[in-house]
Amino acid sequence: MRRLPPLNAIRVFEAAARNESFAAAAEELFITASAVSHQIKTLEQFLGLVMFRRNKRKVELTPIGHQYLVSVKHALDEIEVATQRITTSAGNDVVTISVAPNFLTRWLMPRMSRFQEKYPDVELQISASTGLIDFNKSAVDMAVYFGHGDWHDIEVHFLRNVFQVPVCSPVLMSGSRPLIQPADLRRHTLIHVSKRLYEWPEWLQLAGVEYTGFSRGLQLSSSQLATAAAQEGLGVALADSTLTSREIEQGKLVVPFDLMMDTHKSFYLVYQKNRLLTYGMQAFKDWVIEEMLDGSVIKEDSMVSQSNN
Repeated sequence: MRRLPPLNAIRVFEAAARNESFAAAAEELFITASAVSHQIKTLEQFLGLVMFRRNKRKVELTPIGHQYLVSVKHALDEIEVATQRITTSAGNDVVTISVAPNFLTRWLMPRMSRFQEKYPDVELQISASTGLIDFNKSAVDMAVYFGHGDWHDIEVHFLRNVFQVPVCSPVLMSGSRPLIQPADLRRHTLIHVSKRLYEWPEWLQLAGVEYTGFSRGLQLSSSQLATAAAQEGLGVALADSTLTSREIEQGKLVVPFDLMMDTHKSFYLVYQKNRLLTYGMQAFKDWVIEEMLDGSVIKEDSMVSQSNN
């Protein structure tokens, strides 16, 4: 018979040692701090060794505690990998994905039938969210993030760069105040995303138009709402050239000025670091990267980046 310490005490020890805090370990494991203290005491009594030095405000690993942590962490990592390995198969065909609302409605949903045709044995469970995911505590398998790609402790896969163009309803183009040159935007309402009020001034600077003489415009909380407002004829919005391609092709939106602004941000597919991908996760990863590559071919002469000005 193996002489092993209580496995629950081992799990608590690893969490307390990694966090260097009984309180943080308790929060992570959803137990009380006194329960953590009790499990550590049980382990120390079993080993006949002191794992932590208790101070008033914090706990510190003893040298023998540090040595034990290395072995314990390695053993737990091996168990986790082994568990993931045996559960990674074509039978695990449910993938939970979190994406930004604008990306979901304007890019992913119109292409979902393509994924279903290619992978009929994979079920996607999709939720809309703009926040970052703690994959260690969440049931979410994968997410699509928008930003600079500088997130830590997760796997990050580049999908594509994001460029913005002005978009509006065709009604504005044929109205009494036509949009012939960028300066004509002074006669129209500019639709802003409230958290990114810098975008219109940057695009106008790129177009050689001074950001003076413009009315306050209209502010909305998301890109999705801003694009919808433009489609309703409420003004001119800046929109992702790829996410709005469907509305442009259908004639619901038009691009009055073919001047693209590099946001210096991109879309990324992310998931838990060092996670072994299930069949469904690998299928979605391969598919979304392929779709992005197929839809990212844009004429270079129509792209204008701020970095070139």
